[in-house]
Formats: sequence, C-alpha cells, structure tokens
Amino acid sequence: MPHHPRPSFGIMTAPSQVGYDDVLRVWREADELPQIEHAWLFDHLMPIFGDPDGPTFEGWTLLSALAAQTRRLRLGVLVTSNRFRPPAILAKIATTVDIVSGGRLDFGIGAGSRPGHPMARREYDAHGLPYHDAAHAVASLAEACTVIKRLWTETEPFDFDGTHHRLTQAYGNPKPVQRPHPPIVIGGRASATLRVVAEHADIWNIPGGDLDDVVQRSALLDRYCAEIGRDPAAIVRSIHVPVSYERPGPTRDMIGQALDAGFRHVVLGLPAPFPEGVARWVADELVTPSA
Repeated sequence: MPHHPRPSFGIMTAPSQVGYDDVLRVWREADELPQIEHAWLFDHLMPIFGDPDGPTFEGWTLLSALAAQTRRLRLGVLVTSNRFRPPAILAKIATTVDIVSGGRLDFGIGAGSRPGHPMARREYDAHGLPYHDAAHAVASLAEACTVIKRLWTETEPFDFDGTHHRLTQAYGNPKPVQRPHPPIVIGGRASATLRVVAEHADIWNIPGGDLDDVVQRSALLDRYCAEIGRDPAAIVRSIHVPVSYERPGPTRDMIGQALDAGFRHVVLGLPAPFPEGVARWVADELVTPSA
C-alpha cells in the first residue's frame, strides 16, 4: 500500500470586502490552533466578488503585517500575480516577509489571473498595468522563477538577459531565512503552467471543483516531471477547497476526495464575513474529522 504523508490544513482569507481587524482576528486565532498549519491571502488589487467598489488590500504588505502578528503559522499569498511586480522587486519583498516571519514564508506565484472575468480584467487598466496574452504570461513566469531563485541564492551580482526580463548586476541582500530558499508554490491548471511547475515548484496548488479534472491535471504534471527527469513525488499537491459555513458536510466530502486523490496540502477558503471563532470552527468541523 503506498505511503501518504500526513496532510496539512490551512485557511485562505481573501483580503477583500473585509477590514484589516477582521483578517487579523482570524489569523491570530488560527495561530493558536495546531490543527491549522498555514494561512493565505490572495493577490488582487480590486474586488473580484461582491461590491465592485468595496475594499481590497494589497496582499504582500498585508502579509508582512500579519507575519509580525503571528508566531507559528506558515504563510503566503495564494498566489502572487507575476503580472503585477517585476521579479527582482518581488524577490526583495518576499525576502523581507521571510525575515519578518522568522522563516515561515511559502512563496506563492502564478502567471496571473485570466482577465476574461470583467472584475479581474479591470485591475490592469485601473492600475496602469499592461495585459499580455497567456503565452507571454507563462513564459514570463518561468523567467521570473529563475531570476527570483538566483537572487535568493547567488552570492555574487549577475546579469540576466531573458526574453521578458533583463537585469544588470542583480544581487539580493539580505537573503531569506530559509535555505536554500522559501518553498515555491506555483498555482495554476493550464498545461503550459504545469511545465513551469514541473521545473520550479516545491508545491503545486490548483482550485478545487471538478475533481476528475484536478486528478487529470495532477497526472499531466507527473508526465512533465518525468520528461525532465524530476521525481513527481518531490512536488507536494495542494488544493483550494471553498468552505460553506451552513453546509460543512459537502466541504468535508470534498476534502476526503482530495486526500484520497493524493492532495496532502489543503487550503480551506473562508468566505467573508468571517464569523467569530471561525478558525476554531474550521479546526473542529473540517480539519479534525478529515485528518
């Protein structure tokens, strides 16, 4: 019988349509509960659900604040849009968060949202950001992962002459606490993105939903790993499962199916508003019955 590592469970609190105090309350409570091992934000600059004019916090600055207010949780952005920040700047931001947190960062990154969704697409125009097609975004992501890892690990300045990113005498100082670098979490399901996952990721995350499709995507990742000579088991499989406060049964069922399919890193997406004691509820109603 195959050995499956112990699953880990975390929460995702999208920092949108809520206040800072709401997110901080949930993270502080989760930090005291060993059943919850990681916590996540998302990376959008404007709401993608609810009131289109409602509040949305910038993910990385909020993450740094939460890192300073917690002591145990691993933490990250699920996932950073590579479209929003140049990779060398992102590497510096992530290093700062890893240091503030004492080495608890899981570095999430992806090609960026697909702005076919009108509430996502408007982020680019509203912030003066260019929007490129999917092929450009994935190729840029692959280069960004290379640049970021080099900035985290290399001890001498270097030049990088890529198609999408060019750096002269690039050098990262200080280095992250975690060595050789924070775990890299790449999110996505497209075939081209999975090739980047196979090369660069320590953890691969995919949104839950159609579990048959999720399993097929995981098998495709196995194939891409084999093509480049990497052990597929070296990449932890992670899934985002939306939570229903009113109907926890289907959420538990989805968790069980994901675990049976080999997904050992489970991120439970908490809808806003966050009820009082929601982290304890997650631990008692979702994590403990599933572990």
